[in-house]
Amino acid sequence: MINFQNVSKIYNNSHTMTALDDVDFKIEEKEFVSVVGKSGAGKSTIIKLLIGEEKPTKGKVMFGDYDVNKLKSRELPKFRRHIGVIFQDFRLLSGKTAFENVAFALEVAGRPQQEIREFVPQALEMVGLADKMNNFSKELSGGEKQRVAIARAMINHPDVLIADEPTGNLDPMNSAEIIKLLLKINELGTIIILATHNKDVINDLSRRVISLNNGRIMSDEKQGKYVLV
Repeated sequence: MINFQNVSKIYNNSHTMTALDDVDFKIEEKEFVSVVGKSGAGKSTIIKLLIGEEKPTKGKVMFGDYDVNKLKSRELPKFRRHIGVIFQDFRLLSGKTAFENVAFALEVAGRPQQEIREFVPQALEMVGLADKMNNFSKELSGGEKQRVAIARAMINHPDVLIADEPTGNLDPMNSAEIIKLLLKINELGTIIILATHNKDVINDLSRRVISLNNGRIMSDEKQGKYVLV
């Protein structure tokens, strides 16, 4: 499904920086994969390459039949509907309700109002927030905000959900609930790519772990642990 083929990414700004160095891995359908490493290890660069925000200096990024490197700007919006992304800071629209935040993703895609009225409540029910759909962002807890973000990311039924430090702003209880929700989504067939610094989360999952250091893959284990290198 996802195939990074000998990918390197070098930034040439005020000084040359190698973000990824000959990275090679595959992610198959229905996998749950954690990508770990210190700040600057290359996790964010992998995400940017996968969604077509950046292009590799060398190598190829494949997503199913898509050669991501070769996608034109006008092709990216349609391609990105295959990928949902959630972030540490939730990125909700503060002046909108939970319903409106999730609906926004469908509105941008040009979906009809009838579909929006039908699908948004279903997405919010999936994340346990059917009773909060009319609440504004400021009225929600951190865990609830992340659940709204997950509902928004899943509204287009993506093949992959990328979770970029999704528990970074949450307490341990809410973190556990978010991970439980990601596991549920994975069981329904969606690939999960989890980028995190949270050692406890990784070790409790006992799923595949790709460990990065200075832009290189140091280990790739089917039931890995978080090991700083």
